[in-house]
Amino acid sequence: MTAPHLEAPLDEALGQARAVADAVLFEGYVLYPYRASSAKNRMRWQFGVLVPPARTAGNGEHAEQRTDILLEPRSGDRLDAELRFLHVRRRTVERLEPDGSYTEVPELELPDRVLVPWDEGHEERIRFHAPLAELTGEQAHTRNVTFDLPPGTEHEPVLDGNGRTLGRLVRRRGRLSGEIRPYAEQLPGPYRLSRLTVTVRNTVDAPPPAHGGSRDDALPHSMIGAHLLLAVEGGRFLSMTDPPEWARPAVAGLRNENTWPVLAGPADREDVVLSSPIILEDHPALADESPGPLYDATEIDEILSLRTAALTDHEKREARGTDARAAEVIDLVDTMPEAVWERLHGAIRGLREVTGEEGGTAGPGGPGGPAAPSAAPAAGPILPEGSGHPWWDPQQDPEAADAPSTVSIDGEAVGEGSRVVLAPGFRRTDAQDAFLRGCRATVEAVVADLDGEVHLAVVLDDDPGNDIRRQQGRFLYFKPDEVTPLREEEP
Repeated sequence: MTAPHLEAPLDEALGQARAVADAVLFEGYVLYPYRASSAKNRMRWQFGVLVPPARTAGNGEHAEQRTDILLEPRSGDRLDAELRFLHVRRRTVERLEPDGSYTEVPELELPDRVLVPWDEGHEERIRFHAPLAELTGEQAHTRNVTFDLPPGTEHEPVLDGNGRTLGRLVRRRGRLSGEIRPYAEQLPGPYRLSRLTVTVRNTVDAPPPAHGGSRDDALPHSMIGAHLLLAVEGGRFLSMTDPPEWARPAVAGLRNENTWPVLAGPADREDVVLSSPIILEDHPALADESPGPLYDATEIDEILSLRTAALTDHEKREARGTDARAAEVIDLVDTMPEAVWERLHGAIRGLREVTGEEGGTAGPGGPGGPAAPSAAPAAGPILPEGSGHPWWDPQQDPEAADAPSTVSIDGEAVGEGSRVVLAPGFRRTDAQDAFLRGCRATVEAVVADLDGEVHLAVVLDDDPGNDIRRQQGRFLYFKPDEVTPLREEEP
């Protein structure tokens, strides 16, 4: 059957969850520096890609995803769901010739942007609802939802400032069809508990490529960023990561493929689920400080915004011509108020009051740490929720191991002020340590961790920032067998 029209209750139930789902849908849509010419924007669509069945062999992609989640129906008797994904529209640029014909060109320059070929993502929503009683047994197949998005071509004229036609954008979309199969099964036991399974499958009959083809060829027939929003008003979904103890065996038997369901919406609700190709925690939320979508969640908003602001005018014109969403990012950063910039610099989530007896008198950052807000009683420091100590101090931690003041290396006592040559061992060396081999350093302290292992805290002799590192306590740490004492006569 085809997807019926969505009724209002689903929008109300999923309103807050959809904001997070938007971030999932457009994650990596266009990466900084937001230009089609950027190398990392030539390999896109990394998450939730469901390709035609004939295109799964040899490219690591899948044709379907399966969501398994536990459900207590309670008073809820209907499943409301929404499948969302992007459908690629392949855009080319054509210039208008004097004779009235159009010629495809690699770019078309306008005063405010540079138009270039690009794959645009058009959001698609397939919505359905069904009584839970009709999702069980042999009758469940009657509630399957099928959809078919036909191929097509669209033209958009490109006009100059005076309204004259300079060219046109041509958008072509490939055919895309799919199926959603919901199924509910009541589990045995004393609890009224059901397992809800929703399978999404790409069913388009795209022919296999003649010579192996490319992933790029399959994208116009694929679902991009595919994810599900599920709701049972009056019911309760159980968390996959923190279920009740009695439900843990049932959770262990669930099978999720190419997606991961989490509780969504406000923290006090358990009737909404987001099944995402990106692993999230329960009740994910967007940061209040975020100024808007930047489509590059692997970056810090502040750094990404600063870099975007530093783009040249020509780079910004190309970004605006790459995609409408990229243009929105450029405009967002160019018009961002100073107060928003300051808010991006950082935030503390959740504060609690700690008495002097419990946590001492130092702030959460030790000396110089942030002070308690003036509105709070001055009974002690303000700490991030859940922290046990304002700052770990081995002198005040009764469980901390005692560290000697010096250690013996090659028959010499090495301690604070000793100069050494770094010789990190291969068995526990990272890439940075490899560059430090043979460098000279000064020992700042001999310390011991909670396991009783002794380490030397050092700073490099030729590091121009040593004064700041000493002030902030930011040292490099090596075990005694990873350094050798420096003899002054050594060149």
